[in-house]
Amino acid sequence: MEKKWWHRSTVYQIYPRSFNDHNGDGIGDIPGIIEKLDYLAFLGIDIIWLSPVYQSPNDDNGYDISDYYEIMSDFGTMDDMEKLIQEARKRDIHIMMDLVINHTSDEHPWFIESRKSKDNPYRDYYVWRDGSGGPPSGITSVFSGPAWEYDEETGEYYFHLFSRKQPDLNLHNKEVREHLYNMMNFWLDKGVSGFRMDVIDLIGKEIDHNVLTDGPKLHDYLQEMNREVLSNYPTVTVGETPSATPETAKLYTGEGRNELDMVFTFQHMSLDEVDGKGKWALKPLNLRDLKQTLGKWQTELHGQGWNSLYWNNHDQPRIVSRWGNDREYRVESAKMLATILHMMQGTPYVYQGEEIGMTNIVFDDIRDYRDIETINLYNEKISEGIPHKEVMKSIHVKGRDNARTPFQWDRSHHGGFTTGTPWLEVNANHKEINAEDALKDEDSIFHYYRKLIRLRKEHDIIVYGGYDPILVEHPEIFAYKRKLGNETLVVVANFYGNEPELSLPEQLDGTSCEIVINNCEGASGRPSGLKTLRPYEAIVYLIKH
Repeated sequence: MEKKWWHRSTVYQIYPRSFNDHNGDGIGDIPGIIEKLDYLAFLGIDIIWLSPVYQSPNDDNGYDISDYYEIMSDFGTMDDMEKLIQEARKRDIHIMMDLVINHTSDEHPWFIESRKSKDNPYRDYYVWRDGSGGPPSGITSVFSGPAWEYDEETGEYYFHLFSRKQPDLNLHNKEVREHLYNMMNFWLDKGVSGFRMDVIDLIGKEIDHNVLTDGPKLHDYLQEMNREVLSNYPTVTVGETPSATPETAKLYTGEGRNELDMVFTFQHMSLDEVDGKGKWALKPLNLRDLKQTLGKWQTELHGQGWNSLYWNNHDQPRIVSRWGNDREYRVESAKMLATILHMMQGTPYVYQGEEIGMTNIVFDDIRDYRDIETINLYNEKISEGIPHKEVMKSIHVKGRDNARTPFQWDRSHHGGFTTGTPWLEVNANHKEINAEDALKDEDSIFHYYRKLIRLRKEHDIIVYGGYDPILVEHPEIFAYKRKLGNETLVVVANFYGNEPELSLPEQLDGTSCEIVINNCEGASGRPSGLKTLRPYEAIVYLIKH
């Protein structure tokens, strides 16, 4: 495999609205990000994935774009954006923009024109169908309700897989694709280093055949995009591909395919939902399923593609609350989960606040939530007669606002996020969980993440080693080996709060074996013949043969 600079990198996702508010209006902004670049440089990250900052009416928190060439006034100006790119570069940090090209806002000039008449030049930029017989199909929106919206102006329906204010673009129209390539060139010429591509597996959809993901033209369009834009710059790209399997990931990321650098798998993210019933139908995680799923991606993409490694993002609940223990063992379980992920092959993604162990939020009143998906779900379930308490239970576990509460910088009012009234309430635990305290504590989650990020830069085996699962059937322990040349890395992690017994397949020879990182006090003196693990304990051994 050809070695790339981003193989050793760690990406940090910033959700601008919730990161740091510079001007006191309660909304995070680009000048606020600039203020915190030294914090990110100290953490050691190499790339910022910046969630959308384009002009938007903000129906879906910026993922509904009305102008790809302007900055949303909430976030600042184009001058601020250019300064962010420059200041990040001074610290050897790249900017990865969020690219949203499956849909626009209904306030985008293209759609305003498109809905005026059936023969408007922009009509075919979107997906319109005859409205005389009712909705053209039974496809439902991801955000609840039908995916077809009737428009009285022309008596037809337009298609929106997300909010009704997010009409889907028709990428089968070559003019649309050319406009989008020009826009990508505009941002790359500004100095951004690449794109995270929102729901990119939808752009080849064939709606009349009920094909939404992995349409027959998908890979043709990605190769065209690479040819027309990406190959002309030293870019890094990642596709959001909910439908991807290790087999299809090779098509996106394989050498010589000339499409994307990596994709986000969603397979591990659906393991705690009831099969076929969607993310709100909860079930406990089975650790064996998680080991098998992540292991499959590790082994099948080795040498044939590249993994993205993540537990969290702006759409997912906080991992320490989801699969860790955010009470008695918050610090230990956050470090354990980080160890499992960061010792794997791929590019790790850290979501803002993950590095200090931020937790889920619990609001009892639906009016305290801001996320359109959450609010639509609530209204739909209540109308079906499901009790408030039962609906809220799912929202507390899986709602997207879990990830979107403002960053907890210090113990002060509103966690140091803003001097005004925050757009979404700050978690009350900011007095115990905040960056200021974490920076002062050498044993904090923050400093543990710093070490994990540094180890990837120092050890080829973490970047390029093979992957061998061990203790596959153990119900409580996640363990695996990485091998490269004359080195073996052994990762052993207790996923739960018990003290399970274990027997490693081979003794770890103390003479040629060192512990490179561990998350529990006194673990550096742990005997190589390990027999039990403490609650949420994680140890990584490096053996030289």
